[in-house]
Amino acid sequence: MAVISRTDGASRVRKPLRGGVALVTGGSRGIGRAIAYRLAMLGAAVSICGRDRAALEESARGLARIGRPVHTQIADVTKGADITDLIANTEAALGPITILVNNAGIGLFGPAHEKTEADWDRVLDTNLKSVFLLSRAVAPSMIRRGSGDIVNISSLAGKNAFAGGGIYCASKWGVVGLSGCLAEDLREHGIRVSVICPGSVATEFSGRGPKDSSKALSPEDVAHAVEAILTQGPRGFLSEIHLRPLRKP
Repeated sequence: MAVISRTDGASRVRKPLRGGVALVTGGSRGIGRAIAYRLAMLGAAVSICGRDRAALEESARGLARIGRPVHTQIADVTKGADITDLIANTEAALGPITILVNNAGIGLFGPAHEKTEADWDRVLDTNLKSVFLLSRAVAPSMIRRGSGDIVNISSLAGKNAFAGGGIYCASKWGVVGLSGCLAEDLREHGIRVSVICPGSVATEFSGRGPKDSSKALSPEDVAHAVEAILTQGPRGFLSEIHLRPLRKP
């Protein structure tokens, strides 16, 4: 563990992402906030979006203390018009987006046959449609530059079925499948698309039930996985990471 910690600290001193512009969805709290802070520490300018203005402002203050340029915006990532506005404002404030982290997500659990069409639309639109819309929005600029990184936050629920997980698992399986296909579509343009599948993470996220936070992953664990992807050498990419708690919660 000590070796990992020293390597992590050294990478921050080097600031390997300096000159980059990262957009992190759902960046106002939890995993998204941890990722945004990590990318700023690594030298990137950071744009975050969410729906809670107070949480966004709090996260922005934290990012400003790191000393990197920051843009924040209220946005609904299930709506194409909001995404167009978010991309335009981010690039006007910070420059072309070189890193997209699709992190925004919600959970809704219970037997699928007891859920409504509105439940399905809410979860699939937030967890999966948003990944499609945002990736589609940033891809043309990345293709023109011949480089870029798209990192999608899925879940181990995107690999494993469980009772009560029908809608949520469908959305996260979709993220895994979409990520793999985007990777194949974009790799010849120099764009790396990766997906991270974390297990239980100690956040405010409404999961299946209470978690033992002492055994769950921390948001910083997911941020570390994002760092590993973005600092990979130029001739390869980490296409899929399964991130598990050391001890089962």
